Formats: sequence, structure tokens, C-alpha cells
Amino acid sequence: MIYLDNAATTPPCTEAVERARAFLEENFYNPSAIYGGAFSVHAALKEARQGVLSRIADPAKFELIFTSGGTESDNHAVFSGARRGNAVTTKGEHAAVFESFNALKGRGVEPRFAPLKCDGSVDEEGLLSLVDEKTSLVSILHVNNETGAVNDILALARAVKRKNPRALFHSDGVQAFGKIPVRLSADIDLYSVSAHKIGGLKGTGALIKRKNLVLPPLVYGGGQEGGQRSGTENVFGIMAFAYAAEKKFATLEEDGKRILALRNLLRERLDGALYTCLSPEVGSPYILSTSARGMRGEVLVRMLWERGVAAGTGSACSSRHRFSRVLMACGYDEPTLDGVLRWSFSPATTKDEILRAADIANEVAATFRGNL
Repeated sequence: MIYLDNAATTPPCTEAVERARAFLEENFYNPSAIYGGAFSVHAALKEARQGVLSRIADPAKFELIFTSGGTESDNHAVFSGARRGNAVTTKGEHAAVFESFNALKGRGVEPRFAPLKCDGSVDEEGLLSLVDEKTSLVSILHVNNETGAVNDILALARAVKRKNPRALFHSDGVQAFGKIPVRLSADIDLYSVSAHKIGGLKGTGALIKRKNLVLPPLVYGGGQEGGQRSGTENVFGIMAFAYAAEKKFATLEEDGKRILALRNLLRERLDGALYTCLSPEVGSPYILSTSARGMRGEVLVRMLWERGVAAGTGSACSSRHRFSRVLMACGYDEPTLDGVLRWSFSPATTKDEILRAADIANEVAATFRGNL
């Protein structure tokens, strides 16, 4: 199987899972217990926390809360950060942020949605026009999970703070963490990441927050994670996350250059008479969104699978809807929206796989069109 749906999930990193296995089979102790084995697990969690955090932020200025994944991290940021006035996000957010913003209406907070450019990045002027003195939270996706467009969150956060210094700035970094270089600035208050997008395990993620930021918990209970996220820690998942991050960041720039070449190769090899590229050339190297205009993307996905290629039609979290909400906000018409395929890559992707996948994609689209 040629697997090109890594934006949905990545295969677990075997090395990371094997290194973490001891915390599943031997050091399985509850890190909140008071005997020696538990203390050693607690110390390992502390080391893992610093390891994940230090990849993109200064541990002297930021801290990290382990969660069940990107969705929980986003929910925590939105519901704990937007507590008054209005909150601003974009029409291109992942469902974890977008639906949380819709739910703010029932909590007395006005949600505001900034428009997108045609490539899926936020319209900065439109965004800033929505920020005022009553804005409590601004949440901007770092990398668009459907087009791969990269928002300059450092510049956006700086611009938001100039307009309203009291507004919190959050970014969903799930498709950016471990894939594009970034170092969080003092203007960013909250940042969400997920393990299973970089070879970790599903059910593990983190919310990075600025130190001294008082943030109400989303999950209450025994007071784990410094009182920020109660519940016995998923030690095995956390350790696998830390080990996967260690491996991923060691070759981040090298991987990025090689994967960019593979993304561009696929772009070139797809038949231009059958496919239109929707992703910007300067976007994330890990995502290429295309459209076989006038065809049905979900049918093409099944045809590709039968030929040994796994691709997606967009965000897996929005697969129940015929058209992508995000791409609709980019302004595409229905024939284009119908034929969307999202190709997404990992360090394990090879040139031979790309060449073979392109040939198969061209064949199935030609077959589909021939049967219309």
C-alpha cells in the first residue's frame, strides 16, 4: 500500500513505541503514587514534558499540558480563553476550533469568523478588522490541514496584540509541529499539538501555554498536570510522543526539503488535463490538495484504494460532508469541490511511491471521466 494520507494520521514510529514499551509493561505505575516506582515514572514524565516543549518554545517562558489530543487542546484553549465579549477565528479552522467557536454563542461570547484567501490562508486585513477592545481570544490555524497554506502566526499574533494587548492568541499547530520550523514568540499565548501526526500514538497531545497565564481547566478531577488537566496520565502515549518528537525534530529541515521535492514531483506528474492543484507552492511540503474537477473525490479515493494507494478527500474530521467547508470558504465552485483529493506525505514516503501513485491517479481519473 502506498500511504499518502499522513495529514489524517501517520503510522506509529516503531522506534518510539519500542522505547516507550517499558512504561506499558514494566514501569506501569501511576505517577501520582508515592512509592519509588511511581516517582521514577513521574520523573520520566517531567523529562518528556521538557523534551516536547523545548522543540518549539523556551521552557523558561512556556509550559506544557498533556491532553488526549489536538481536539481537546483546541477545546481547552477556546473555552478557557474566550470567556467574555467576542472571539475571532477564521473560516478555515479545523473542526475542533470551528465547532468550539460555534458553541461559544451558548456561553455568551460572540464568535467572529475571518475570511480566507483562495489558497486557504487567512485574510489578515479581514481578520484584524474583527478584533476590537472586547476581543478576548483570537485563534488562527498555523498550517491549513486541507490546503497546506501556512499562516505567519508570529506576525499575526504581533498585529493582534498591537490592536488589543489583552486578547489571548491561540494557534492550532497540529499540522505544523514537527513539520515546519517554528519558535513560539511572547505574543503567542496558547499552541495545540498532537502526537499521531508525527509518528506518535492516537489519544495523546498537548496544549502549550505561556507561563503565568491563568487558564481555567477544561477537565476537573484529581489535579494532575499542575491542576490544568485532571485524569491519570497516559504515560505510554506521552513517552511515545516524546520519543517520536525527538526523532522527528532531529531531521526536520532535511525531511522538509526532501518531502517538498516529492510534493512538487507529484504536482508535476499528475495530468494537468485531469487535475488542478489547489495548494499554494509556498505552503507546507507535507500537503498537496488537488481537484479532479467534475468527478467525485470519494469515488476516486475508493478506486485508488483498490489499486493500492491511500489518499484522502480532505480533513478526516469532515468526511461526512459532501463539500469541504474550508474549500468552500476559499471560493471554489461545486465541480471543483466535488473532485477534491488531498495527498499528504511523511518522511517514509519515497520517490518510487510518488511516481507510481501519480500513474495510478491519472489512470483512475481517466477511467472515471471515460465513464461519465
